[in-house]
Amino acid sequence: MTEHELCVLSTRARIWLFDAIYRAQSGHPGGSLSCVDALTELYFNEMNISPDRPDDPDRDRFVLSKGHSAPALYSVLALRGYFPEKDLDLFRSIKGHMSGHPDMRHVKGVDMSTGSLGQGISAAVGMALAARVQKKSYRTYVVLGDGEMEEGQVWEAIMAASKFKLSNLCAMVDVNGLQIDGKTDDVMPTSPLDQKFAAFKWNVIHAEGHDFESMENALKEARECTDKPSVILLRTVKGKGISYMEKSAAWHGKAPNESQYDLAMGELKAHLAGLEAS
Repeated sequence: MTEHELCVLSTRARIWLFDAIYRAQSGHPGGSLSCVDALTELYFNEMNISPDRPDDPDRDRFVLSKGHSAPALYSVLALRGYFPEKDLDLFRSIKGHMSGHPDMRHVKGVDMSTGSLGQGISAAVGMALAARVQKKSYRTYVVLGDGEMEEGQVWEAIMAASKFKLSNLCAMVDVNGLQIDGKTDDVMPTSPLDQKFAAFKWNVIHAEGHDFESMENALKEARECTDKPSVILLRTVKGKGISYMEKSAAWHGKAPNESQYDLAMGELKAHLAGLEAS
C-alpha cells in the first residue's frame, strides 16, 4: 500500500481505539497510540495473513508482547476485516468478548493471549522455533515496549532466539521512552538497547516508528537476514496523534473525560479529513 493509504488507515485506527477506551472508561491510550503505526504496517503491508483464513497453518504469526496496548491491535484487526468495527464498542465490557489484553480464545485474528509483560516474546520464540522444526516458511513478529525490556524473561527469550538462530523471528521495540511510572531512563535504564541486542548476536535495525517508508525498509532488511533473529528499534512518541497526550507518562493507562475526548477526537478527525482530501 502507499504511505498515504497507510496514514489514512492508522489515523482511523487511532480514532477507533481512542473511542473504545473512552466508552470503556478504561484502557491504555499512550502506548496504543505509539505502536498503532507499526501494527498498521505489519497487517497491511508486511505479513502473509488473510482474515478469511485466520487459522491458516502457513500464515505469519503476530504477538503483542506489550499486551496492554490491545486497543491498537483490536482496531487494526477490525480495519483489516477480522471482525466488525461495532465489536469495539464493547471493549472491556462484561457484555463483550474483547478484554483489556489480547485474547486468542475469543478474538478472531489474535495469535497469542498476552498481558504479563515479558511473556509474549517467549511465546514468539516458541512459534518461530516450531516453524523451524516443522519446516514451515511462516515468519513470526512480536512488538515489545521499551519499559517491558526491564523484564528478565525478555532477555532469556532473546538469548534463546540467538542460540537457535531464528532468522524467521522479527522483534519490534516501541521505544517511546516512557512507562507508567515515568521515563524509562529514570525507572530502570535499559539503554543502549542496540548494543545489548548486538551482544546477544541479533541483527539490529533502527527505524522511525511513525514513518511507513522507514518501517518498510527496516522490515525488508529483517527479511533479508538469514542467519540470526532481527530486532527493529522503533523511535516513537507515546500518545502520538493527540497533542495533550504526546510525550506524557500520565496517559499510560487512564481514560479521558468528556472534554478531553472531544478535544482528541476533533484533532484526529481533522487530521483524517485532511488526509482524505489530499
